[in-house]
Amino acid sequence: MALSNKQKQFLKSKAHDLKPVVLLGSNGLTEGVLAEIDQALEHHELLKVKVPGEDREQKVLVMDAIIRETKAEKVQVIGKTLVLFRPAKEPKIQLPKA
Repeated sequence: MALSNKQKQFLKSKAHDLKPVVLLGSNGLTEGVLAEIDQALEHHELLKVKVPGEDREQKVLVMDAIIRETKAEKVQVIGKTLVLFRPAKEPKIQLPKA
């Protein structure tokens, strides 16, 4: 499911006041962290994930892996924070039409 620009703008505005739900620790991206992100996406649909690290390329690789493994859509990246969206089985967020 690809998001249109209008839908991304809508989700960005909804995500603005959110605090990061998942913070990657010193162990990086583990199965437990992926499970936590997956569970949070199912519950919240829209969430922020904080990815630490100074190496930009490494951060991008970790963010891409999170997106790929959770099958979520990237809404935006601001610094070390990744905003993800994935509709739940019973959607709570109504996206505007594309």
